[in-house]
Amino acid sequence: MKLLVTGGAGFIGCNFVHYMLQNNPSTSLVALDLLTYAGNLSSLESVIDHPNFRFVKGDITDREAIFALFEEESFDAVVNFAAESHVDRSIHNPGVFLTTNILGTQTLMDACRQYNVGRFHQVGTDEVYGDLPLDRPDLLFTEETPIHTSSPYSASKASADLLTQAYHRTYKLPITISRCSNNYGPYHFPEKLIPLMITRALHDQPLPVYGNGLNVRDWLYVEDHCAAIAMILEHGTVGEVYNVGGHNEKTNLDVVKTILDELGKPHSLIEFVTDRAGHDLRYAIDPTKIHNELGWTPKTPFKEGIQKTVQWYLEHRDWWQDILSGDYRNYYETMYGNREKVS
Repeated sequence: MKLLVTGGAGFIGCNFVHYMLQNNPSTSLVALDLLTYAGNLSSLESVIDHPNFRFVKGDITDREAIFALFEEESFDAVVNFAAESHVDRSIHNPGVFLTTNILGTQTLMDACRQYNVGRFHQVGTDEVYGDLPLDRPDLLFTEETPIHTSSPYSASKASADLLTQAYHRTYKLPITISRCSNNYGPYHFPEKLIPLMITRALHDQPLPVYGNGLNVRDWLYVEDHCAAIAMILEHGTVGEVYNVGGHNEKTNLDVVKTILDELGKPHSLIEFVTDRAGHDLRYAIDPTKIHNELGWTPKTPFKEGIQKTVQWYLEHRDWWQDILSGDYRNYYETMYGNREKVS
């Protein structure tokens, strides 16, 4: 099988590349990424010269370049991780989210139709469901939960999901969609909650927590998510949506305290700041469908996952320090400037 992995230098995308190359040695992968602020080619450094791997720098909204790549490679499947994904950034600049997350998805699906790709998998988010009340722990998001978005980011992802389903119904494009809870683990861009808290705590800097810190998220270790997507690609029913959750509901405050405890840092570093506009209260996914139909279940308890994540950041200081300094943006030209790109 030959896979196109868009957003392959981003957090979940690069972890998926590593997972597939380690667990599916007969699979060939092409990772496409524009290397915007959150795309980091150094996250793929260990596989750049792998015989079953190719990196291409390019934009999923560039129709001519995308079609040329599909013409050249004859993909069996596409996994679309490429997305603008930070809620705060979407509040300040929604336009780029709409362009990348909606029109980019359309371009990829048009190419899949043109070149008869066997599966288009859209990587979605539980944020399309809106939020749940804090006082109803019995309520969970299922695949039947109505879409009810809260931010330009979640609205753009919901739009992409709906467009994906429309292409299946209208054009019979073979698609699947997964909607995951909050991921964490290696290669997570340092502006996100868990890596931000780890890196700031290591410098004994204040840890900013929105509001009272009681917003709840369901945390999913990224390797477990990658395993779920691989299972959907192999065994999932075309046209279906699968929720992928970690069974790890935690308040933001509990997450930050867990990180501080793991690093041996005082809770006094926590600093409460003005809440985010439209901040969702609680996300919680019911992954019963993917468990019953495909046999997937998350393997990594939160405490174990946090320990592994903290240890990774301790052992890979150069990776995140280059990001904080901005030097990571030079990696492409330094290490890969003479390699292939979409023109």
